[in-house]
Amino acid sequence: MRELLELHVDSMRADSPPGHSFALDLAELQAPGVTVWSAWDGTALAGIAALKHLDDNTGELKSMRTATTHLRRGVAAALLGHIIAAARRRGLQRLSLETGSGPAFDAALSLYRKSGFVQGEAFASYVGTAFNQFYHLQL
Repeated sequence: MRELLELHVDSMRADSPPGHSFALDLAELQAPGVTVWSAWDGTALAGIAALKHLDDNTGELKSMRTATTHLRRGVAAALLGHIIAAARRRGLQRLSLETGSGPAFDAALSLYRKSGFVQGEAFASYVGTAFNQFYHLQL
């Protein structure tokens, strides 16, 4: 799992302007208030995603990544569905996310929109720029 997380952080930094990548690294994913899920295909790690509690009402979708060997096989959709269900079970009222712009983010943006997320305002400590985007799902 460490290898996929490192690939995720490296990829986000490569596809984002300096100072605009907010992917959590392994230490940050182990912080209180962060839950990480993994999807497996037999013994192969297919993907990861995390939910970070921001307050009693809001969670943030963090660090979604599908292994390159499992792209376009429904892994991200399954993980996202699992996180949305977990957020509802935990009584959260809103799930938010921050993501970038450009071709590297198009597939993720399509999935978020299909899942009911709508573009909105910056949240938590994020500051809006021409690069980043914010999406929210009312639960």
